Amino acid sequence: MTSPLPPAPPQRVLIVDDEPALLDALRLALERAGREVVACRTFEDAREQLLTQAFDVLVTDVRLGAFNGIQLAVIARDKSPLMRIIVFSGFDDPVLKAEAASLGGTYLLKPITAESLLEHIAEHPQH
Repeated sequence: MTSPLPPAPPQRVLIVDDEPALLDALRLALERAGREVVACRTFEDAREQLLTQAFDVLVTDVRLGAFNGIQLAVIARDKSPLMRIIVFSGFDDPVLKAEAASLGGTYLLKPITAESLLEHIAEHPQH
């Protein structure tokens, strides 16, 4: 008899937003949904996390001070070609939307809800 497979480890999600209330709300909702979450408020912190840890999903705001979430998506894609990328913004910018799509990412418009985010993550489970 073969033993049952152990449960898959939880998806590891890196969330990046400089808005503390939204960051905390999304982090809490994803943790409640069984994801392992690392939350960062700055581009620099998120870049460091991407370069030193493994993630299944990157969720980032576009506007991050002098940098933007698309730059994080490029780093994520270079490090892990199968990482799920979700970029969100308060602006419907066709250029940024096209850049996100070229990286295999999804571009969402704010306001973003935890439920909507979970649906987008679930549409493309970890590889």
